[in-house]
Amino acid sequence: MTEKRIILEMGTGNDLYGQDYTKAARRAVQDALHHSSITLFSKLGIDHAEMRVMVTIGVQQPERVNCELVAADLPRGRAEVRAVKGGLDVEDTEAGTRHVVATAAIEAFLPDLSGLYKLS
Repeated sequence: MTEKRIILEMGTGNDLYGQDYTKAARRAVQDALHHSSITLFSKLGIDHAEMRVMVTIGVQQPERVNCELVAADLPRGRAEVRAVKGGLDVEDTEAGTRHVVATAAIEAFLPDLSGLYKLS
């Protein structure tokens, strides 16, 4: 069955002192989730389990993101998380550290139900 994207939310998160890419990614996902209030499921009687959720995390060092841990933060749907090159590292040369900034794009897809409903 084909799918339609029904939600696109974006967020930003950071870890200013720990240089932890996963922590910054999780904060970006939480930021994006807090922008949403979707009543679609209760109004149409759709089970959340039907929703596929695709998360793309942008950070400067994508290999340092624990995608399974990020996926565990998603409250609904079947999550797929991938980390790609993006985000921002801000170097603190005096301290010899970096501030990690991550971006997250969360897309939610449902099976195409367009033939099941009729406008009246």
